[in-house]
Amino acid sequence: MSYSDAVSSSAKAAAPRKGFKLVLLGDASVGKSSILLRFLHNKFSEEIATTVGAAFNTKTIESKGRQVKFEIWDTAGQERFRSLAPMYYRGASAAIVVYDQTNAVTFDRAQEWVREVMSTSTNPNIVIALAANKADMESKQQVPWEKAERFAQQQGLFLLDTSAMTGKNVLRLFEGIAELLPDEPFMPQQRGLQVLTTPTTTNATAATDQKASARSRCC
Repeated sequence: MSYSDAVSSSAKAAAPRKGFKLVLLGDASVGKSSILLRFLHNKFSEEIATTVGAAFNTKTIESKGRQVKFEIWDTAGQERFRSLAPMYYRGASAAIVVYDQTNAVTFDRAQEWVREVMSTSTNPNIVIALAANKADMESKQQVPWEKAERFAQQQGLFLLDTSAMTGKNVLRLFEGIAELLPDEPFMPQQRGLQVLTTPTTTNATAATDQKASARSRCC
């Protein structure tokens, strides 16, 4: 066996069997799915299907000499799906709360999301990141950076200025979370949401009568 083969075999052996559950939260059209698309495939699409319930994906990255496998739930931002969100963030190791810098209301809602996760998550050490998305639309910015920075400092959040369109800080967002995670994923005492397969993209809903909505634009 050559040296390169040995290194490859060692890397495969070191691949994590258990993943860190990460949930994306925030209002509709703030760019959660676009951030995820950029992270997973380094792509951006002007037209992206509205998430119904939640979509599941996985990706493994290297952080501080170890392999970190993310099991990512991209949740729907529409109000009618709000009650489903706790199903996904309870027991999560990390959460990314996204807001749109060009829409002040989404920042107010992001603050509500952060407080809700902190008060109801079953993981007392959950890592929470705040993504100030749509940094490429600086001329339309409605949320001063200082305001977001002040809130992040008060709540102990990992804050980044992101753009799914240009890719600005998207990879850094996930890398930064990985650096803050413990050695092992959080394992809740009670049985939470479990995934038996690893689909590329799936839609999960608790209500069987929910139908997919029309496509929407977001970045």
